[in-house]
Amino acid sequence: MTHDLEHKFVNQLEANQNIVHKICKIYTDCPDAHKDLFQEITIQLWKAYPKFRGDAKFSTWMYRIALNTAITLYRKSKRRLPTDNIDPVLYRVKAIDYDDTEEQQLSLMYDAIKQLNDIEKALVFLYLEDKNYYEISETMGITEINARVKMNRIKKKLRNILNP
Repeated sequence: MTHDLEHKFVNQLEANQNIVHKICKIYTDCPDAHKDLFQEITIQLWKAYPKFRGDAKFSTWMYRIALNTAITLYRKSKRRLPTDNIDPVLYRVKAIDYDDTEEQQLSLMYDAIKQLNDIEKALVFLYLEDKNYYEISETMGITEINARVKMNRIKKKLRNILNP
């Protein structure tokens, strides 16, 4: 890998790492699991980065890799992947402390979201990130109509969870 590629990756990841933190918050329950998932997503992003052609925005590409990693990792009984051979480039990423002060107000919503299945969680996450249905469909690999239908069903499901 060239130094230029590495530099671009680190800059993009630092600029967009809140995306990964938010995904980690939805798919994990404790700080250690959050850190592990963040690390695994970063590794998968780095492995896939040489194939990033720029056809989509970096953040859209990042959402797809991060969500797929989270879903795959935590769907299979929250198994942990070995991370012994970490590329040194990953240590150059300046991790920011994740401030969830604002999100504490949403703790009930997060608890409700955690009761959803993995695909529903991903759809809600993208919706909460103000992605339009076209962007959601592109990221999730489904039709725009399917994204709308699924989101309406999820909203109803969340209302039922929050207001039994």
